[in-house]
Amino acid sequence: MNVIVIGGVAAGTKAAAKLKRENRSANVTICTKGQDISYAGCGLPYYVGGSIETRDELIVNTPAKYTALTGVEVRTGMEAVGIDAAAKTVSFAGGETVSYDKLILAVGAAPFVPRVPGTSLPGVFTMRTPDDAIGLRDYVKANGCRSAVVVGGGFIGLEIAENLLAQGLKVTVVDLAFQVMPNLFDPEMADFIRRKLQSKGIRVVTGAGLEEVLGNEKAEGIRTGVGNFPGEVVVLAIGIRPATGFLQDSGLEMNRGAILVDEFQRTNLPDVYAVGDCAQVYNRITGKGQWSAMGSTANITGRCLAKNLAGKTAPYGGCLGTGVVKLTDSLNAGRTGLTEAQAKEAGYDVITATCVTDDKAHYYPGSDAFVTKLIADRESHRLLGIQVLGAGSVDKMVDIAVTGIAMGAKAEDFDTLDFAYAPPFSTAIHPFVQACYILENKLSGEYESFTPAEYAAGKARGYKVIDVSPAPAIPGARWVDLGKVTGPIEGLEKDDKLLLVCARGKRGYFLQNRLKAMGYTNTRALEGGL
Repeated sequence: MNVIVIGGVAAGTKAAAKLKRENRSANVTICTKGQDISYAGCGLPYYVGGSIETRDELIVNTPAKYTALTGVEVRTGMEAVGIDAAAKTVSFAGGETVSYDKLILAVGAAPFVPRVPGTSLPGVFTMRTPDDAIGLRDYVKANGCRSAVVVGGGFIGLEIAENLLAQGLKVTVVDLAFQVMPNLFDPEMADFIRRKLQSKGIRVVTGAGLEEVLGNEKAEGIRTGVGNFPGEVVVLAIGIRPATGFLQDSGLEMNRGAILVDEFQRTNLPDVYAVGDCAQVYNRITGKGQWSAMGSTANITGRCLAKNLAGKTAPYGGCLGTGVVKLTDSLNAGRTGLTEAQAKEAGYDVITATCVTDDKAHYYPGSDAFVTKLIADRESHRLLGIQVLGAGSVDKMVDIAVTGIAMGAKAEDFDTLDFAYAPPFSTAIHPFVQACYILENKLSGEYESFTPAEYAAGKARGYKVIDVSPAPAIPGARWVDLGKVTGPIEGLEKDDKLLLVCARGKRGYFLQNRLKAMGYTNTRALEGGL
């Protein structure tokens, strides 16, 4: 079997290496446009910031090393320009044609550069290859740059912003959307991220579309629909697009440039397969097509494809849009599944719970908090998504949710699971389980609350604010000493609309529990508190 793999970063190298292990007699060749293969694309921002010091650390395998390890032939400098599925050939720049029995398209994606003036000026960078990261870091150093503008407030844009800040630059992030992390985090969680970034010195401007990169000899900033923003270096992190332009006349079925495949990575053309950032997979919850341009998805689907080509059955189970990101030295963010908006759009009767919990034993040095939002289906109690923010290991919260969502778990299914506990790592009742408890209390009606989003939308208008903090903390609010509440509170009628607020939400819930027992009928606690 002669297998040609076009593309040699994540999906292509994984598929080729695994296939060669499954079938040592297969003739597997990787053809790639560049000179590098198997590089750490997700590590590029950290090279810019200096956490990764050398170019060599970004290269997982050189072609020679990879061939020695796997037995797969690697041909660099091979730019594919077309395929002929009927003749089973691939054409390359320079006129060479290569035949195949099986063809794997793993051509990845390319940065999106908008058609506005100035994007070709020196000092304008995208972030996709090691050379991009090296060029940016070298330019900043060589030109003594003190300010930067990052266009794009997604994962890569915010990672780049954090790493430029670490290099001592004054950083501005602009995004066309009206929040950072659009389609990844719900607005109230994204707003928390924005405020934390700003507290670290990163300027964040949303609702600002790029219209021009300013400068004559080199980049000097950008012009947007809401104003100009200076910067001695400009990074375009607006997004990426599947690098499938050369395949437009191939007969492949695509959606916005992403190649359509089934659960076995088969395209509509015989013996042609696609994996990685150039392919559209599907969402595990909704079953609908989804583009998942992540190194994790690329590796997983590449491995599945290799097993399928070797005669085994390895269907891909679908993606959940899982992601985790380091935003500052004291803020990480993680998410998986559907956002609240996406869950509603998918037809679910959505209920959410937002809470603030300790990320490890509160008395242990370095302890912090998780801000967690769970999204679930009201009728079935099935978990649909999670968003987590905090200084600690948000990935452990997300990974629990990934497992539960993939297995169709309900909130109650987590209640008695034997999660790891020791003070340096977690709390006696795991913070994920604590979030589930709060969600369950909402589902049962025991806990009646306003979410941060509901509060921001004005749903608490007309309620008296009751401060349940250990000491008065809210100007103009009625403070109540929780420890002394043993009967009805003087001056508060039992049918008064009362909004119970504390630092994190827990004391508000405790007071609500007592007031309900005393006959108060119209209390609401503010989820997540101040």
